[in-house]
Amino acid sequence: MKELAMHVYDLMENSTAANSSEVKLTIKDSLKDNIYAFTIIDNGKGMSPEFLARVTDPYTTSRTTRKVGLGLPLIKMNTENCGGGMKIESEVGKGTRLVFWFQHNHWDRPPMGDLSGTIVMLCAAHQDIHIIYTHITDEGEFVFDTEEIKEALDGMDMNDVKVYNWLKEMVQENLEEIHYNQ
Repeated sequence: MKELAMHVYDLMENSTAANSSEVKLTIKDSLKDNIYAFTIIDNGKGMSPEFLARVTDPYTTSRTTRKVGLGLPLIKMNTENCGGGMKIESEVGKGTRLVFWFQHNHWDRPPMGDLSGTIVMLCAAHQDIHIIYTHITDEGEFVFDTEEIKEALDGMDMNDVKVYNWLKEMVQENLEEIHYNQ
């Protein structure tokens, strides 16, 4: 994957597939601290210690549609190639916490890509899941909480083209306001 937004999409889809009712994404985007850190926490089914121990092996997957899972192995490789790393904690019946980070200024760090589109697409596709996205920069913080959005939409569907485009523009404007970095 050439963009971090696509990694975020793939990894958050893992959380939705794990029967989560709530998924939290926090991004720390700091030039001052030279870190681009991502935390995804879900309350899904979690992983056994045995599965967790081999989860970064591409031939370890819970999917039945194919025999490989590349999301975690790819992000692990990308972070390690960019002065970063990855940690995963999980408990059966409680959920999973994934943290991965990069040196912000590393020349091999993938660009962010279309983060606002990715976030809105995930939320629109999984309107039954409470998604909380927090983006923290040296200039401020932006929080996108689907429960608050649903209340403001007053029954309007996030998949409606006008609503979807409005949400994407709103997220993008807020990210620009806190000077997020690509």
